[in-house]
Amino acid sequence: MNPVSFSSARLASVTLTFRIPYYTQWGQSLLISGSDPLFGNWDVKRGIILRPVHNGGVLLWCGKITVAAGFRSKYSYYVVNDDRGVLRSESGRKHEVSLPQGIVAGVVEIHDLWQVASDAVFFRSAFKNVIFAEGWCLEPEQTPGFCFKETEDEGCIVVHFKISCPRMDKGTSVYVTGNTSQLGSWEAHNGLRLSYVGESVWQGGCAMRKDDFPIQYKYCQTKTYGESSLELGPNRELIVDSETGHPPHFVFLSDGAFRESPWRGAGVAVPMFSVRSDDDLGVGEFLDLKLLVDWAVDSGFHLVQLLPVNDTSVHGMWWDSYPYSSLSVFALHPLYLRVEALSRNIPDDIKQEILRKRKELNGQSVDYEATLAAKLSIAKKIFHLEKDMILSSSSFLDFFSENKEWLRPYAAFCFLRDFFETADHTQWGRFSNYSLDKLEKIVSEGSLHYEVISFHYYIQFHLHLQLLEASEYAKKRKVILKGDLPIGVDRCSVDTWQYPNLFRMKTSTGAPPDYFDKNGQNWGFPTYNWEEMSKDDYAWWRARLTGMGKYFTAYRIDHILGFFRIWELPEHAVTGLIGKFRPSIPLSQDELEKEGIWDFDRLSLPYVTKELLQDKFGTFWPGVLSHFFEEGPNNLFKFKEECNTEKKVVAKIETGTGSSLWLDRKEIIQRGLFDLLQNIVLIRDPEDRSKFYPRFNMEETSSFRDIDEHSKNVMRRLYHDYYFCRQEELWRQNALKTLPALLNSSDMLACGEDLGFIPSCVFPVMQELGLIGLRIQRMAAEPGVEFGLPSLYDYMTVCAPSCHDCSPMRAWWEEDKERRQRFYINIVGSTKSPPTNCIPELACFILQQHFDSPSMWAIFPIQDLLALKKEYTTRPAAEETINDPTNPKHYWRYRVHVTLESLMKDKDLKAAIKDLVTGGGRSYPTVVDKTNHPAQTEGKRRAENRHF
Repeated sequence: MNPVSFSSARLASVTLTFRIPYYTQWGQSLLISGSDPLFGNWDVKRGIILRPVHNGGVLLWCGKITVAAGFRSKYSYYVVNDDRGVLRSESGRKHEVSLPQGIVAGVVEIHDLWQVASDAVFFRSAFKNVIFAEGWCLEPEQTPGFCFKETEDEGCIVVHFKISCPRMDKGTSVYVTGNTSQLGSWEAHNGLRLSYVGESVWQGGCAMRKDDFPIQYKYCQTKTYGESSLELGPNRELIVDSETGHPPHFVFLSDGAFRESPWRGAGVAVPMFSVRSDDDLGVGEFLDLKLLVDWAVDSGFHLVQLLPVNDTSVHGMWWDSYPYSSLSVFALHPLYLRVEALSRNIPDDIKQEILRKRKELNGQSVDYEATLAAKLSIAKKIFHLEKDMILSSSSFLDFFSENKEWLRPYAAFCFLRDFFETADHTQWGRFSNYSLDKLEKIVSEGSLHYEVISFHYYIQFHLHLQLLEASEYAKKRKVILKGDLPIGVDRCSVDTWQYPNLFRMKTSTGAPPDYFDKNGQNWGFPTYNWEEMSKDDYAWWRARLTGMGKYFTAYRIDHILGFFRIWELPEHAVTGLIGKFRPSIPLSQDELEKEGIWDFDRLSLPYVTKELLQDKFGTFWPGVLSHFFEEGPNNLFKFKEECNTEKKVVAKIETGTGSSLWLDRKEIIQRGLFDLLQNIVLIRDPEDRSKFYPRFNMEETSSFRDIDEHSKNVMRRLYHDYYFCRQEELWRQNALKTLPALLNSSDMLACGEDLGFIPSCVFPVMQELGLIGLRIQRMAAEPGVEFGLPSLYDYMTVCAPSCHDCSPMRAWWEEDKERRQRFYINIVGSTKSPPTNCIPELACFILQQHFDSPSMWAIFPIQDLLALKKEYTTRPAAEETINDPTNPKHYWRYRVHVTLESLMKDKDLKAAIKDLVTGGGRSYPTVVDKTNHPAQTEGKRRAENRHF
């Protein structure tokens, strides 16, 4: 063979040719934008536009650029319109071109694949640091896959293979096998062995004869003991320069991920407060998670999902049991502290107090107030004994240094809350407005109250240590801890005090009418000022996710629809019905007037007639009229100023004159007055009176029924346009600005709770961003379907028979006789009468459907799993409900009625669950010897210490 030199004497530069298969729609193009000036320095407007080429049945996009030897750059592909506006971009890691030193001239062809977000899921910490951690711990190999030389055979093309294997086990090698001798002629062990270069990437190269092309090939994984597994799917094919007939000198293949069966796992969901163990004090505690993890592993689960664990101590009463109303988005809840673990030298009298309180608070349900008070009281006694030693320790000082940005304001807030006896910081006089100067004075070590401040530091430090210990233990056992990111914060919180500019304090968040509540929901949280948040690239959100990432490797985004648009209510609202979406494009006064709509007071003020009052209140209507209304125009009545909002109505009924009128009829009269306040067609924007929003379900109002036919037809059309058409692109763009800030803040696996009134843009955006959705069988995502079919769910979903926001499986089954009959016919496939209770056989059928589904994750509330065994179903089913979304003052207090220790001993239940896991083809943690597991050793030590 006659060598040819590609020295600078013949060719002074390298020509890069990019090729990527991608199907576009008419008017769309692909371009490359990257970190090098030749790629536009990430300015898409200055990127390299590619040209389409049809190659058989494949649409290839190609582009060419001349670069110097040794060129390096990161880059991504973008789908753009004619104005180079970005319509879609790749997800996951950036592509990278890095020419080896041996390539000083010639033509280099780069074959890429479009990187979709779902491909990047296995690069998240849930997989790379937990489930496949052993494979990710491989050391990069020193030997390069191929040494590029300046002189090669004229009849050869150097091909460089690159594949990602994020799901690989330890002790596995990767080969390329194919139809050429260099690739082993389809004998895997004779193929091209690739080298591991880190971050799950394997690569290597070899010289191929030009007459070998096109080349058929596949990647293969081979275990150390000889077992090989060829990737799935059709053969990959390498065709070079089919367009010009001039083959390149070098080809770099970026072949995406190793093709294998979709990975599917299972998990258990249980609120932290619901866990019960022999060692907790009235409520589940962070250190209980270690035993819960052991049970999860024995049952075949890879994941434990919790509700939010942030401090919610706002009101100082059981209302604070609501885990989504955060006092601080950073501070952990003292409720979950194990006081026994605060010290190794607890005096005997405190040990005896712990024993008494454990027995006293070991009730069927959580006693929130008594439990928290007992823990804080005991913790203070231990703190006084050891504060100097702990607060001067290196571990505490490191914790303080790393967390002081939120820890100091949190401690100051707690001190002021207790001093002023309210968390409403607007009532704190000169401390109402936060400033660094005021903070320094409050937390100063020389202050008289510094011991109170440092006690809050001390509690957070130990909570951190205990949750971190449980988190690290879960990782070792290949179990993902999944946290929960609440959509809102309490309006009386550290965050609204410290960052008031980030919140719209005169508004409230909620949800429009849906499956949970026909009147909508009002959560009471202020809405976010997204415009202000964007100014520092959403730093507050990024800090939240960074904090969560210390303990969790996956998280649930509560009400992900709120990142597209939020249901915004006025601060004076009690219910969730009279709201509007923010952001949204309103109906303008000009738009309405052009349609012949002009009487805006008639449509936007409560429509109250004598007949409506008589219908609502019967014989009591004259008294209601005199107390709440005055005469208005056109024989209508209007609410008096002192009761013209829902909150004013509540206040007047509670404290106003006329109590003899309502006596035991408070709820009936309040509900009737709310109905009349809500009897409107349009909502006028309080910040711009020339803008209007159609009231949700406006056709159900008598106000709508009594307008003329022309106005009805106009309003029906505008209503449909507002809720289903004009907002979609606005909401899509809003989500694509806000959600990436979360996803890029940590490498946790992200799942979105996408239940409710779902805009059509939601699912495509979640798919584009690689977000895993939620599917609850009784809340079918498909329109016009009562029950979802788990067998038809998308892969990028979590499926479950129930969740914390609805009744668990047993309770749901007993709630509605006709509904369970329909389920029995349509889902079970039986025409017989269904059992009146969800018996274990039926529970097994429902659970198996979900284990068998294509969903990446099947995650089950622990109550639904306990339904598999008759002895765990003696408790009334309704008592297993965690939350009632229709009740804003619901007491979150459900506790599992069986201890973790008992569940660990129940071999039958664990075997039954594991049979469902394996029968559904789901992955499960590798069984290892637990004789010397930390959780077991710790449990034994605690058992011994119980005798003190």
